[in-house]
Amino acid sequence: MRIFLDANVLFSAAKSDGAMRRLLGLLPASGHESWIDDYVLEEARRNLAAKEPAALATLGILLPQLHIGALRAPDPALYANLPLPEKDKPVLAAAIHHRCAVVITGDRTHFGPLCGKTISSVTVHSPRSAAVMLLPAAARKA
Repeated sequence: MRIFLDANVLFSAAKSDGAMRRLLGLLPASGHESWIDDYVLEEARRNLAAKEPAALATLGILLPQLHIGALRAPDPALYANLPLPEKDKPVLAAAIHHRCAVVITGDRTHFGPLCGKTISSVTVHSPRSAAVMLLPAAARKA
């Protein structure tokens, strides 16, 4: 299954060797493809540079595990109707464009009301709900 990752997921995975980094490692091990695009990558880099510059090196180590799609102009009709603030619309639009089934985000403020909902064939998940849905129970506990 194709999984699209929001910038905050990349930020957290690069910042600390915790649950988010583990999730990024378990997704491909469980047969899933992790996707991002240039918009998400740039946002993660910008936030790391401002808040955790030492973690930029770790982000570089994580990138080969990911499929990176080019930033593309979204369909204006689709983009206008996405139920998100303007700065978050490119994330969901990219997930749709790259034919991902799931977008994982830690943004509870903007994506929270969409958690568990499907928009244009992409279901929005928190990292926790994605792990429960996508990973075998043994992988989550190991």
